[in-house]
Amino acid sequence: MIDGTAGVSGHREADESLLDDPDALAERDPGGMLRHTASAGAQVRESAALAAEANLSVLADEGRPRAVVIAGIGTAGRTGDVLATVAGPRCPVPVIPHRSAGVPGWVGAADVVIAVSASGRSPEALGAAEAAHRRGARLVAVGAPDSQLQSVAERARAPFIPVPRRAPARASLWALTVPVLLAARTLGLVKVNEADLAETAARLDADADRCRPTAESFVNPAKSLALGLAGSIPIVWGSSPLATVAARRFGDTLSANARYPVVTGALGEAGRGRVGLLDGVFGGLAEGERDIFADPDETGGDGTRLRLVLLRDGGLNAEDDTDEPLAVEERRAEAVQTLAERRGVRCDVVAAEGGSAIERLASLVAVPDFASIYLAMAHGLDPMAVPAITEMKELSNQ
Repeated sequence: MIDGTAGVSGHREADESLLDDPDALAERDPGGMLRHTASAGAQVRESAALAAEANLSVLADEGRPRAVVIAGIGTAGRTGDVLATVAGPRCPVPVIPHRSAGVPGWVGAADVVIAVSASGRSPEALGAAEAAHRRGARLVAVGAPDSQLQSVAERARAPFIPVPRRAPARASLWALTVPVLLAARTLGLVKVNEADLAETAARLDADADRCRPTAESFVNPAKSLALGLAGSIPIVWGSSPLATVAARRFGDTLSANARYPVVTGALGEAGRGRVGLLDGVFGGLAEGERDIFADPDETGGDGTRLRLVLLRDGGLNAEDDTDEPLAVEERRAEAVQTLAERRGVRCDVVAAEGGSAIERLASLVAVPDFASIYLAMAHGLDPMAVPAITEMKELSNQ
């Protein structure tokens, strides 16, 4: 048992039986992270309604921008990755996620800045909004109502889309993402219609039901994924740009909720170097040196091993895929699964479903989001309270 002055508590070994005890799960989730994560579908609907009430039409009055900068950090920063991926390689203007204070030096009156912050007070979003106003760029702000970010937007006479602060930022991905997508739609950069949003919300609702605490591990895909990852070093690769965004999102939640180290990225890039991890001391070497006759109770098990999670997209329209042919993506995904099998590295596959890019992204994000929470609770960790984050902010502010 770990119990330090920082308030860290939990146990290194995962307790599998705990995941099938709804009362115990509720006790270990005092902040309601499971409930907040289950609200993803409702976030889509509510954010779409709030965006419709904002005066986004003023964005289109000056025509197509030279570039769009999405400024934010953490989950807010991921919204820029989502927009860039949904817009795709055929987007008529650059879409640039920006995770530092202020804005790039070239931003001016010809550009649009979307400042995103769940709390409405992150220095990155505030600095970007103020810099955009000074430079005469068009501004959209997304954040908590009655916040500093709303004040900046009001001074700049810019559209502000409120995000009700009911959950921590990392459980508010869809509340932050939908306004960004709808602002980009107003600028003519993405095709996201009401049916896409409705289908995405319905899929998130269905996945929340499949991953509910009362569903036992053998039928709950999130609990099964969590138990497979327990005690491992996860590697999460996405087979396409869309799946890579989901992979990096899973890395975010595994780190923050479950406190697991994780390697994430694009499968295409991994094939140029990182796939070598499968041969390393936590991969093939560990399997080669394992004594199959040893008693795991006496040796402490087989040691820490890699666990591969492959997020497979499959694409929507192969003829529209200007990055690479769909067949290449499929062959690469099959190849890495074969490599993992040959080296004794177990692999979990999450396959995308849905008729639009945003729905397919949702299908790759929902189960992993829940899995990160269940993995935290299996170790006796409160997924909401992360002492190191609180201490980091306190020390930085000093």
